[in-house]
This record gives sequence, C-alpha cells and structure tokens, in this order.
Amino acid sequence: MPLQHISIPRDPFDLAADLYLPDGFDPGQSHAAVVLSTPGSSVKEQIGANYASRLADNGFVALVFDPAHQGRSGGEPRDVEDPYRRGEDISYAIDALTLLPGVTPERLGVLGICAGGGYAVHTARTDHRIRAVGTVVGGNMGSSFRSFAPHGAAAALDDLAAARTREVLNGRLGRVNWLPDTLEDAEAIGLTDIDTTQAITYYRTPRGHSEHSTNRRLARSDSLLLGYDAFAHIEELLTQPLAVVVAGRRGNTGSYEAGMELWKRAPNPVDLHIVEGAGHYEMYDVPEYIEQAMSRLVPFYREHLTT
Repeated sequence: MPLQHISIPRDPFDLAADLYLPDGFDPGQSHAAVVLSTPGSSVKEQIGANYASRLADNGFVALVFDPAHQGRSGGEPRDVEDPYRRGEDISYAIDALTLLPGVTPERLGVLGICAGGGYAVHTARTDHRIRAVGTVVGGNMGSSFRSFAPHGAAAALDDLAAARTREVLNGRLGRVNWLPDTLEDAEAIGLTDIDTTQAITYYRTPRGHSEHSTNRRLARSDSLLLGYDAFAHIEELLTQPLAVVVAGRRGNTGSYEAGMELWKRAPNPVDLHIVEGAGHYEMYDVPEYIEQAMSRLVPFYREHLTT
C-alpha cells in the first residue's frame, strides 16, 4: 500500500502528514478521502495510522497529520494543545486533499478518535467541505477538563492565571504530563484504575510508544481547554451525516458519555455502534476492536462520500 510523507502548508510553518493511498490508486479517477483527527498527545504514527491504513485497504485516500506545535509538525512553542488550532489543522488538511489529483473535493470526510473526535465535530460544524463525520471513542475535551478540576473550573482558571503570570516574570514556560511516565509513577500517586493503566501501557511502553510523542502539554493550554466546548451549536450547524463508535466498557475517560451525548444532539445521526467488551484505549490498537469499528465506518463513508 503506497504511503507518502507530505507537508501541509500552515502559514508560517508546515504540518507533517502521512498520506495513505489505496492499492491501484489512479490520480485520473475520482476517490473519496478521509482526514484523521488523532487523540491528544498522540502523533500520526500511532492511533491515526491504525485507522488510516485500514481506510486505504478499503479504497479510501486517508490523511493523518501531526498537530501544529507537536510531533514533526512546525510551530513554536512546542507541546501546545490548543483545541481551536487543532480544529483549524483539520481544515488545512482538507485544503491539502482538495488539491490532490485523484481526490474529489465533494467526497471528503473526517474521522476523529478520542479528543480528535471532539475536534472533528467542532470543525465540521463550520467547515461544510466535510461531507461525513465519524468518531471513535470521541471525547469533548472541554467537559473532560472541567470535570477534572477538583474545586471547579473557575478556581482552576484562577490558578492558571497566577501560573501564567509567574511564567511571564521568570521567562520559563511550564509543562505538565498528559500521563504518568511509568506504571510505577502512577501507582505512587494512587492512579491504579484500568483506564490510566491501559493509557500508560499504550503510550509509554514499546506497544505504542513514539519518540515524537512527548507526553507533555504546555500548561497554558489548559485555560483554553477549560473554556472549550466541542459540541457547541451542533444542533444548528452539524448538518452532515454522523457515525459514532463507542467502547462498551465505560471507564473514567468520559468518551462513552460524550459519544451518547453527541448521538442524541446531532441533527443527522446515521449509525451508532457500541464495541462490547472494549475499553477506551483498547480501541487504539486491538485488531478485533478496530475491525469492528471499521465494519461500520467503511459502509458509512461509502454511502455518504458519493458525488
């Protein structure tokens, strides 16, 4: 299966991306294409690649990219997790596919995974070049971050404001971990739940580790995330057909609840699938669970990414 490493212009820097082409790709023919929007902290070689390669196996052009300020993409400072920039990255990826010979601009979709699911939905509301929206264990980073604030979001924003003032005065940007770096670190702070354990086992061990995924987030990103709502105005604006895949084992990630909320609120829901027995992070790379998701997503995109 052809794989091309490409750069996507995103003034004043480029996004690093991988383009997965189906066997026998003919630039003189019309093909549907899907942009992959990946989880927070992940890079294109990880979860996005697992789904992009399978989409290409089924005849789609698939494009997965490193977000701005992360992975091999440009942008300073590093490790920014800006939900609004993440959404705009998707639109730049749509731009790139629009210019690709063999891809029909009227046949473009998006697939968002974990945090990327919320980013995909938020972007599709206002970028109607996207004709079909799929999510796998999609989450709303805003509601997740607000739920993590022990004394409420407003108090957390007060603390972040004070921290940013300190950064300005001392000239050093603060960073925080997405996850504990090891299972031992997690146990030392009392994080022994199955979701945290599985996240660390994926991201921080050879199973899913990438040297380009730092596991660090610029601390000033958190104020943006606390004020973000991936599902704002979807009742009015998300007119595209929607497919939602959730993991059947409900954990503490909030993705099951977010998926069900999205399904109930979206004006054009088409397909909802619960992968029984799967946990959130098992949807990242366990073949039998990915194949279940693909068994619903492939016919969904085939039906709705038509000319």
